Amino acid sequence: MTLQAMTDETMSGARAPFASADARWEALLRRDPAADGRFVTAVTSTGIYCRPTCPARKPKRENVRFYATPAEAEAAGFRACKRCRPEVAATGGGRHAAAVAEACRLIAEAEEIPSLDALAQAAGMSRFHFHRVFKQATGVTPKAYATAQRAARLREGLGRSATVTEAIYDAGFNSSSRFYAKSTELLGMTPTAYRAGGAGTRIRFAVGQSSLGAILAAASDKGVCAILLGDDAEALVHTLQDSFPKADLIGGDAAFEQWMAKIVGFVEAPGLGLDLPLDLRGTAFQQRVWRALSEIPVGTTVSYTDIARSIGQPKAVRAVAGACAANRLAVAIPCHRVVRSDGDLSGYRWGVERKRALLAREASGRQP
Repeated sequence: MTLQAMTDETMSGARAPFASADARWEALLRRDPAADGRFVTAVTSTGIYCRPTCPARKPKRENVRFYATPAEAEAAGFRACKRCRPEVAATGGGRHAAAVAEACRLIAEAEEIPSLDALAQAAGMSRFHFHRVFKQATGVTPKAYATAQRAARLREGLGRSATVTEAIYDAGFNSSSRFYAKSTELLGMTPTAYRAGGAGTRIRFAVGQSSLGAILAAASDKGVCAILLGDDAEALVHTLQDSFPKADLIGGDAAFEQWMAKIVGFVEAPGLGLDLPLDLRGTAFQQRVWRALSEIPVGTTVSYTDIARSIGQPKAVRAVAGACAANRLAVAIPCHRVVRSDGDLSGYRWGVERKRALLAREASGRQP
């Protein structure tokens, strides 16, 4: 589960998390650790019930039934999964998951970010133990989660508050100076520009063709902020417009066309490298993952587990996968070099066939 996914769940379901079948199904799809202990998932085609985080293959939606407790599932004739042991959800790991979910709720509803001591006390754990349990469950520390939560609240507030200052304080910042010191890191731009949907942000872009299909490259004043791949050039432009609905999108000039040529050449032969500045926009966790991806040698692959270990968070495999999916700089941040532990290519934002093609050309040392 990605940090943003967990933030979205907390924002939308803090009052009654996983109350509806749709919410439970979404939690099942992303194996949300906050759902453990809240309900179990029964599958009519197998007669088995599981935890929402069970690593088994996802069932078909029409075969799924949700029950509040293991006892209810067993009363309906289902038997417990031997892999995820849902019958022990009320103890051990289940208690931990429930404590983490409650901490996420407290963070979401608090006017100011609760201290680590306060969260640990509410969970009935020591400060150190709670910190470790929270990080194992979510892939990030309580502080990082709270920062992302506050950033999400800020983004929402900037869209509805009368002033930027009002949104800052509503998001839990107790001084505007502290906020402005980190505003660009949180939003990727100034709060005024974000509030205006990117108005005043100057983004140059160009669309071209490569052997992988259509390619769109865009750059802010800081550097290349997007390299998008797809089948439809017009759809790629719409994606850029949706990201910055009021930004000043400018067709590439002669200088940018030279950048575009370098980017296309790099996509065709990643081994050449890309000697252009990058404008990375993401959470602190995402940027750690992206830096780790950038260190994967050309022509090699690693697993999501390997990346999680390399950043010192071996339990954050799903969060790593989420960071890969959030990457907007195709090839430049080489998420295509990350595969499942069994060697399967898994998903890829721009299509598994493009991933396969990139890996094949890197393995062969292809040059343009």
